[in-house]
Amino acid sequence: MTTIENKILGHEEIGHKIRRIAYQIYETFVDEEEIVIAGIVSGGLTFAEKIAGVFSEISDIPVTLCEVRIDKNTPTNPVSTSLSEDAYRHKAVVLVDDVLNSGSTLIYGIRHFLNVPLKKLKTTVLVDRNHKRYPVKADFKGISLSTSLQEHVSVEFSDNGNAVYLR
Repeated sequence: MTTIENKILGHEEIGHKIRRIAYQIYETFVDEEEIVIAGIVSGGLTFAEKIAGVFSEISDIPVTLCEVRIDKNTPTNPVSTSLSEDAYRHKAVVLVDDVLNSGSTLIYGIRHFLNVPLKKLKTTVLVDRNHKRYPVKADFKGISLSTSLQEHVSVEFSDNGNAVYLR
């Protein structure tokens, strides 16, 4: 059986989604003094960096980027971040991942941040697959896809262009 690959989003379309999400984040956090954008390694961190870049273009609100490390195979393992808890305590946090599939990575990321008092916590994904096993949703999303469980969504961020594929 051959694998069929469909390009769902191209470089320019992803750029539009990033800009729209950055504006949505700005509208939600317009009164904040600082925002922490926390990207889940690896695709989520790259997506977070791109959102932070556009956000900095459209807003004077300072952005702190945070790297979130979650073992995607065993998400119950402790989550670690590049910032200390004091760096995001009582602040607005946006947790970012590239694809929301079952919801396990995002829910365990949320759980980590809920151990610290925050002003506000929102979630962002580029692709929401609608196959959640956990009661989690993305507050901001680039695209929602209804796919079968056998299909795989991959996000590729590269210097040559960004793309989302359904395989």
